[in-house]
Amino acid sequence: MNHSFLAVAAALALRLTSGCAPTEPPAERIDARTGQVIRTGFVPVSGGKVFYELSNPDVDATPLILIHGGPGGTSCGFGLLDDEMMDRPVLRYDQLETGRSDRPGLQEQWHIDHSVSEIDAIRSHFGWDEVHLLGWSWGGAVAAEYVLESEQEGVISTIMAGPLLSTPVWIEDATTLLETMSEDVQATIRLHEDARTYDHPDYVAATDSFYARFMDPWGYDPIPECEGVSGNSTVYNTMWGPTEFTATGTLLEYDRRDRLAEINVPVLIISGEFDEARPVTMQEFADEMPDARVQVVQGAGHAAPAERPDVVAGMVTSFLQEIEQRPVLETKTDRPE
Repeated sequence: MNHSFLAVAAALALRLTSGCAPTEPPAERIDARTGQVIRTGFVPVSGGKVFYELSNPDVDATPLILIHGGPGGTSCGFGLLDDEMMDRPVLRYDQLETGRSDRPGLQEQWHIDHSVSEIDAIRSHFGWDEVHLLGWSWGGAVAAEYVLESEQEGVISTIMAGPLLSTPVWIEDATTLLETMSEDVQATIRLHEDARTYDHPDYVAATDSFYARFMDPWGYDPIPECEGVSGNSTVYNTMWGPTEFTATGTLLEYDRRDRLAEINVPVLIISGEFDEARPVTMQEFADEMPDARVQVVQGAGHAAPAERPDVVAGMVTSFLQEIEQRPVLETKTDRPE
């Protein structure tokens, strides 16, 4: 899980910008680029308030909630993706302790159960009986956990982009990809991992070369929504660990492989062609779910929703329209081959 495993990952969110204190934004505006109506505000949750941005609030359709990565990432990484989605209300929010949300420093709440409770608070605030979820990286773990713990109540479908569903598998995939790098890069990473000198310039350069191949090989333009917004590296380090390849935090034992068959809602898993959440692994996860499929974004890495927002939005929109046109909620065993 790198800066990515959870945000655009930590890489998209924690590297995006320098920090700023939460400020009260305007309640409503018209987006100059898209013409979308945008409402912003805060939702009370346990421990403080979380910032949200809601696009297309007046469209009569089932809302889509976007869950960012990290932990400690920010939702601004969705800023290019939600521009492409006009057919329904689309809400992104910063989890407590990061972005424009409150930062109370309550480490006892730095766990996935609290992240799950934030979705309940958002649904209650807006009165949304039915929703679709889209979780990116760490956000995929939150989406999966929410579906499992809410018993699918009111969740019409779930989309996971490069999700963390098992820390052991994530580390295995990171190791597999690392082995494709040059011997020099591998040796540098091993040297500084063993010495725990994670801020050494040679180590930083080596890990950056990994991210360039597997985080955002396609690249993307600066995201305007991320200007002046920062993630929270303390949350990331506490919950995940110091590096992509070393998990030491509270998520060390996180593993939902044994419960994937209980995710009984339609699922779309999106993976970049060069994603550190490898497409072959995503297919293995999908095969364990009753009604899941995988789509691969060609040329992209883990940051596919930022690198190719038009392509990802097209995948998401087509999937949601298909699900909403089903006469009944079907499973793989219900549908004809």
